[in-house]
Amino acid sequence: MRIGYPCVNETLDCSSSTTFRLASYSEERLISSVASNLACLQRILEYNVANELRFFRISSGIVPFGSHPVNTYPWQTHFAAEFRAIGDYIKAENLRISLHPDQFVVLNSPDPDIVQRSIAELVYQGSMLDLMGLDSTAKLQIHAGGVYGDKSSALARWIETYHQIPEAVKVRLVVENDDRLYSLRDCLELHAAIGVPILFDNFHHECLNHGEPMSEALRLAAATWDPQRDGVLMMDYSSQSPGERKGKHVTSLEEDLFREFLTHLHGLDVDIMLEIKDKEASACRAVSILRELQLVAASVTI
Repeated sequence: MRIGYPCVNETLDCSSSTTFRLASYSEERLISSVASNLACLQRILEYNVANELRFFRISSGIVPFGSHPVNTYPWQTHFAAEFRAIGDYIKAENLRISLHPDQFVVLNSPDPDIVQRSIAELVYQGSMLDLMGLDSTAKLQIHAGGVYGDKSSALARWIETYHQIPEAVKVRLVVENDDRLYSLRDCLELHAAIGVPILFDNFHHECLNHGEPMSEALRLAAATWDPQRDGVLMMDYSSQSPGERKGKHVTSLEEDLFREFLTHLHGLDVDIMLEIKDKEASACRAVSILRELQLVAASVTI
C-alpha cells in the first residue's frame, strides 16, 4: 500500500508546473520552463521518498503547451536524458506515478474538435511517462465526461473515441467515477465494453452511488485492474468538508474518517491518493496511521 498526494508540494520552494502566457511563447521560454519544472519534480520525488510517500500525481504542466499546435519544439529529444533520469529514480525507489489530465479532456464530447484536442493531450501526457521508461502501471486518470442529455449515447461516444486512441495511451488510461454524473456502475459499463480499469474515488462514491457498500465498491473497482498490466488499484481518497456544499473536499485529513475507511479494505492492496487541500501534510499523517495500524511496517517501502 502506498500513500500519495497530487501535483503540488507546499513545503518546497519550487513548482513543477511553471508556465507563461501563450502570447509570450518562445522556444527559449519553453526550454527554461521545462528545465525548471523537471528539476522541481526531482526535488518533490526526493522529498516524498524521505517521507515515505510513494504515490505521486505528476503535474500535467511539466511541458507548457505540451499538446498545443504552437509547440513544435522537439522537447522529447532535448530533455530525453532528464526524463530518463527521473524515471530511473522512480523505479529505483518503487514509486507509483499517475497523471490527471485537466477537465478539458472530454472523450465523449459531441464536438469533434474537443475530442481531437483531448486525444492530443492524452498522447502528450502519456509520452512523458514513456520518456521516463515507466511501464503501464503508471496511469492517466480521466472522467467519463458529460451526459449531454443522453447518457447511453454519451457512453457510446466514449467507447468510440477510446478505439481511436493510440495503443500506448490506451494501456495507461483509467476512468474515475465522479460525484454528479457517472457512478461506479456507469464506469463498470465502460469496463465491460472495453476493459478500461476504474480508478475508484471513495468520496465521489459517497456522493453518487447505487447502494453499493464501500467494501463491495472497492472490490468491484479492484477487479477491473489486471495485476500484471495495471498493478494494484489506484484510488482517490477524501471526505466532505464540514458545512460546505456537497462534494467539497476537506482541507485536512479527518483521521477518524480515514481510519474508518481503512476498515473496508479487508486486506485489499491499494495505492491511495489523498485529494486533500493540505497535500503532503495530510499524506504524512496518513502514513503514520498506516504504521500505527500495522498496515505497513515502519522499515519498509509503502
